[in-house]
Parts: sequence; C-alpha cells; structure tokens
Amino acid sequence: MQHIGKVLILTGAVIALIGAALLLSGKIPWVGRLPGDILVERKNFTFYFPLATSILISILLTVLFWLFGRR
Repeated sequence: MQHIGKVLILTGAVIALIGAALLLSGKIPWVGRLPGDILVERKNFTFYFPLATSILISILLTVLFWLFGRR
C-alpha cells in the first residue's frame, strides 16, 4: 500500500507542475515562437507546427528524467 501511495503523490505533483506550466506558458513570449517553428498562413488557412519548441521541450524533459532516474 505504501508503494501505491507514493505513486499517487508523485502523479499528483506531476499534474500540478503541468498545470502551473500551462498557466505560465502565456507569460513567456518566446515559447512557441522559436526559429524553426513552422507557420503557414493563407487566406482562409493557418497551419502551425512548433517543431523547434517540441525539440527543446523534449531535450529538457530527457535531461530531467535522466537526472531523476539516476539512483
């Protein structure tokens, strides 16, 4: 039962961090507007693919998981 409790606490902390990141993401002007993000605007069509932002987030999460995964 202790293991389940630890997993639930960790899951709640991760969800809280994701929520805080979503709230603060609008206040960081460069997130989503990095060089390498693809934006195509036409008359009645807009396509946006945050390629560079996705790569940056992937690298940051990889480093975090690597640091916390080392025991």
